[in-house]
Amino acid sequence: MRGENKRSVIVGIFVFLGIAILVAGVLTLGGQQKKFVKTIQLKAVFDDIGGLQTGNNIWFSGVKIGTVRKINFYGDSQVEIEMNVEKEVVDFIRKDSKATISSDGLIGNKIIVIYGGTTLAPAVQDGDRLESVMPLDTDKMMETLQVNNENLVEITNDLKVLTSKLAAGEGIVGAVMTDSLLAESFRSIILNLNRASINSNRMLTDLNTFTAKMNQKGNLFNDLATDTVMVGDMKETMKSLKATAANSEEVSQKLEVIAEKFNSKDNTMGMLLNDPEFAANLKSTMENTDSATYNLNEGMKALEFTWPFNKGFKRQAKAEAKKDN
Repeated sequence: MRGENKRSVIVGIFVFLGIAILVAGVLTLGGQQKKFVKTIQLKAVFDDIGGLQTGNNIWFSGVKIGTVRKINFYGDSQVEIEMNVEKEVVDFIRKDSKATISSDGLIGNKIIVIYGGTTLAPAVQDGDRLESVMPLDTDKMMETLQVNNENLVEITNDLKVLTSKLAAGEGIVGAVMTDSLLAESFRSIILNLNRASINSNRMLTDLNTFTAKMNQKGNLFNDLATDTVMVGDMKETMKSLKATAANSEEVSQKLEVIAEKFNSKDNTMGMLLNDPEFAANLKSTMENTDSATYNLNEGMKALEFTWPFNKGFKRQAKAEAKKDN
C-alpha cells in the first residue's frame, strides 16, 4: 500500500513538473511570439521574401516589436506578409515608413526591418500596408563576388607577366628601368620639358601683363575696343578716305585724258608741246616781235629830238621834275 502511494506521489510530481515545464514553455514562446500583448496588423508586399517564415521577428530601430503572422501569395507572383506589431510602438511608426527583409546576423534567420518615416505623416493604423523595399540578394552578391574574384585572378596574372617583362627589360618602360643610357636620355628630355614649361609660364605671365596694360583706360587699344565715339569717328574717317580715294581716282583719270590731249597735235596745247614746225614758227614770230619792239623803242627815242615833238617832251620833263620836288 505504501509502495503504491509512493509511486502515485512520484508520478504526480513528474506530472506537475511536466505541466510546469509546459506552461513555462508556452509562456516563453508566447512572450517571444508576442502572443500575450495587444497588437495590430500591418502588411507589406514583396517580390521575393528570400526564405522568410511565419513567426520570424520584426524589428524597428533595433528593437523587436512583433512577429510575422501570415504569408500569402499576392497578385501574379508577389508575396504579402501580415505582421503582428505591438500596439505600444504604433505611435512611432508612420504611414510613410518602409519595410525590408534582412538577416539576424550574417547567416541568421530572416527578419523584417521597419525604418524611415517622417513626423509629417500620421501614425499607422490596423490593416495599413507599408511600402516595401527589396533587399540585396545574397546569391547575386556571391555571384558578383565570384566574378570579381575571377577578374582579380586574371588581373594578378597579368600583373605578374607585366612585372616579369619589366624586370627583364622588355618594352619601353622596361628599357627605361634597366638601360642607364636610356634613363639618362629620358631625364634630359624631362629636364628640357621642365625648362620649356618654365619659359611657357614666363611667356604667359608677360602676355597677361601686356593684356592688362592694354585693358587700362587711356590706352589706345582699350579706347579702340571700348570707346564707341572713337569708333564712329574712325568710321567717318574711313568713309572720307574712301571718298578721297574715289575723287583721286577720278582726278587721275581726268589728268590722264588731259595728258593724252597734250600728247596729241589736234589741239593748241598739244600743238605747242608736240609740233616742232609750229614751235619754230612761233619762235620766229617771237623773235620778229622782239626785233620790232626794239626798233620801235629806238624810233621813240629818236622822235624825242625831232623838232615837232621836242617841246612836248620838254614840258613833260618839267612836270615830272615838279612832282619829284
